[in-house]
Amino acid sequence: MKNNFIKCGICGWCLEILWTGFLSFRRRELKLTGKSSIWMFPIYGMAAFIGPIYRRINKRSAVFRGIIYTMAIFSTEFLTGAFLKKRGMCPWDYSKAKLNVKGVIRLDYAPLWFATGLLYEKILKR
Repeated sequence: MKNNFIKCGICGWCLEILWTGFLSFRRRELKLTGKSSIWMFPIYGMAAFIGPIYRRINKRSAVFRGIIYTMAIFSTEFLTGAFLKKRGMCPWDYSKAKLNVKGVIRLDYAPLWFATGLLYEKILKR
């Protein structure tokens, strides 16, 4: 589990840096600056729990599994975001997004979390 935690933490950091770099491209910022926070490593590392979940639902369709992962990621993002926000340490703020929940999750990110959950599943099967 420790190795999976580290794999998931690093993978999450890389995905976040790529995503924020892509968003800077969309804003026409040619530096393509991607960024993250040290707080994100343990949050992404918690995706290691997808492994045990996968072993229980691996016979189900990818759509079912993706929905389960999306709900788990949203729950984790909400709980960790609310915890960090209460302490003034949350590295993200979605309060200006249309489909936000208390500024800590964005419902329009569901397809991204769906795909990310299935990606983590592949990473953890190795």
